[in-house]
Amino acid sequence: MHKTSAWPLALLYAALIVFASLFPFDGWREQGIDPRVFALAPLPPPYWTWFDVSINVAGYAPLGFLLALALLRTGARRVAVPLTAAVVAGALLSGAMEFLQIYLPRRVPSNLDWLLNTAGTLAGAVLATGLERLGALQRWSDFRARWFVADARGALVLLALWPLALLFPAAVPFGLGQVRERFEAALAAELEGTPFLAWLPVPQGPLEPLSPVGELWCVVLGLLIPCLLGYSVIRHGGRRAVFALVLLALGMGVTALSAALSWGPAHAWGWLGAPVRVGLWVALVLATLMLALPRRACAAVLLLVLVWHLGLLNQAPASAYYAQTLQLWEQGRFIRFYGLGQWLGWLWPLVTLGYVVLRISRRDGA
Repeated sequence: MHKTSAWPLALLYAALIVFASLFPFDGWREQGIDPRVFALAPLPPPYWTWFDVSINVAGYAPLGFLLALALLRTGARRVAVPLTAAVVAGALLSGAMEFLQIYLPRRVPSNLDWLLNTAGTLAGAVLATGLERLGALQRWSDFRARWFVADARGALVLLALWPLALLFPAAVPFGLGQVRERFEAALAAELEGTPFLAWLPVPQGPLEPLSPVGELWCVVLGLLIPCLLGYSVIRHGGRRAVFALVLLALGMGVTALSAALSWGPAHAWGWLGAPVRVGLWVALVLATLMLALPRRACAAVLLLVLVWHLGLLNQAPASAYYAQTLQLWEQGRFIRFYGLGQWLGWLWPLVTLGYVVLRISRRDGA
């Protein structure tokens, strides 16, 4: 049995599909709709767009790819087995989501969506099995064995999720995990009208905005976190340098894409103010200085950087521009991915913190 990152990624991706399909999880009620209506409705439905077609296919293709890959890498010898199992799993998941959407007034169940989701799963599974037959997956396994330690699966999953977490607009570039304001507001709303509301700490005053220096350090720390996470599982200093450069380029590209989706292509690089530009260079210098650190030391420094980053970021309020950006995601074309992206941005550094604590506590984590 090969230990592969595909299994946790496939399960996590399935959970994300459930989240995106049923968000915002409120308004559940019986609407008097026969479940057979969407299953037996004539095709195509009266209202559909090519955007809906493409997003339904593309949304399930990674699931089919990961499921087939996980089965291939854990002992399935016949190609038909992972291909069939992946497609059946994707079809069942999509069917369950369409059925549950019958009880959500803000969602419209569709048999076309179910067919397109199944087709996307099939496309992803075919791609995985094709790459396996061409030997590409074995080359990836060889590459992973050369670059990473044997127990790198958790770190690789977190690194794969980092760009997705960056897609949701952040108040400070690379500033994942700014949850204090929304957490306190949500908790106060839940406790409204109860005696426990008085137990909440009373703010001593409004949160002070980040200074340019504070913003600079948030950028630096936000980039060092994935760098050090990679360093903690990469064997060789030269490979760490390549990884850091690729990570920096990827982070800048995804942040530009997020800005373009939020404000338009003309504003894709509007986030590159002076503090951010200086922070990028400082992060690159510090990442270079840490290339020779032992893996266990990288994990220890990462723990300190995570705590510092979360503390600094959550001492500041979100800007008015950030609130306006959130409205675009909440009310615009990104409604299906709003909650999903937001939770990724909130939870990624916290899950990484837990992973690092467990890694440091292991005796063989050197």
